[in-house]
Amino acid sequence: MKYLCINAGSSSLKYQLFEMPEEKVVISGIFEKIGLKDSFWTTKINGEKIKGEKYLKDHSDAVEVLLDELVKNKAVKDLKEIVGVGHRVLHGGEKYSDSVLITDEVIDDIKALTKLGPLHHPGNLAGINAMKEALPDVKNVAVFDTAFHQTMPRENYMYPVPREWYEKYGVRKYGFHGTSHKYITETMQKLLKKKDINLIICHIGSGASISAIKNGKCFDTTMGITPLAGLMMGTRSGDIDPSILEYVCKESGMNISEVTNELNKNSGLLGISGHSDSRDVEQEAAYGDEWAQLALKMYNDRVSSFIARYYIELDGDVDAIVFTAGVGENGSEAREAIIKKLAPLGLEIDEEINGKIAGFKEIHEGIISSENSKVPIYVEPTNEELMIIRDTYEICNK
Repeated sequence: MKYLCINAGSSSLKYQLFEMPEEKVVISGIFEKIGLKDSFWTTKINGEKIKGEKYLKDHSDAVEVLLDELVKNKAVKDLKEIVGVGHRVLHGGEKYSDSVLITDEVIDDIKALTKLGPLHHPGNLAGINAMKEALPDVKNVAVFDTAFHQTMPRENYMYPVPREWYEKYGVRKYGFHGTSHKYITETMQKLLKKKDINLIICHIGSGASISAIKNGKCFDTTMGITPLAGLMMGTRSGDIDPSILEYVCKESGMNISEVTNELNKNSGLLGISGHSDSRDVEQEAAYGDEWAQLALKMYNDRVSSFIARYYIELDGDVDAIVFTAGVGENGSEAREAIIKKLAPLGLEIDEEINGKIAGFKEIHEGIISSENSKVPIYVEPTNEELMIIRDTYEICNK
């Protein structure tokens, strides 16, 4: 049975077609610059990359080409082979604590939640509507990025602001990267053969978040009402003094939306070093650039601080610390710097083993802590698309 995973952005659409229940990726691809004259796409099948380009005026055009690519590249003989489509949706608010079959009510809820996900929801909805139009008889499933974090206790998701902000406007911590944190939790449950597992999961890359997992469920996480909160990231500031917004508005003449845009797109590693990709920052730091060196120290120190905080929140009862996502899976220098900062907690890294593990090396995963480390430390590749398809497969076959 074939299942399609869709991740639609404002001007992009990523997809993977899976053979289930084998969990085998048959074909994948990405459409970019949708709505622009120079839109193009890349298809990957059997290790080969095939590029195409033509004007795609909207997501419906992209989906039309996508389905044509599936047939043309013999990923399917007939589109009727596709049983279900799983869609990544940014925000499920408080209503959705799990993935759901998409109905008219669910679409209305996603529209209503656009106020909490203004950058992502228009693209998410465009992808859903395009697939429903192209394959009207196929089941569609919404997999919410916030769902996994809905098990947080009130003391961890409430902000110390006027309570009516929560009651009237839904101001609270929601958390994101939930699909990744859920995937890693399930992976570690199988690996350690323990259901009620306690973890600290470090999903660190261009976007970055850490979660504390208690008894197999999310107990706390770093991102907030939006993905801007928590850690310093590639282009996002993470936590800052909120008074900065009013101050910069007055000093610069920018409005609140413009300042928020700066915090989302021109801050983090980019704001300090001039580069958003950690690999570029590391290269400049190695050449002696002081701003790049400062950016790396700020980034790594903030990760260390949240690991320490969550270690305390979990009462020191931690089965494993797990690094995942771009930097987590590939950044051996970052992992080493972060763990060395945590030596007072009894954490210790095996530098030789750590240096051998990365997505582009022979070894992609494993334990990087030394035998003396108080908590085992792992590198585990995440797979959000597979998690989306697992949920979609389960819901479509209920």
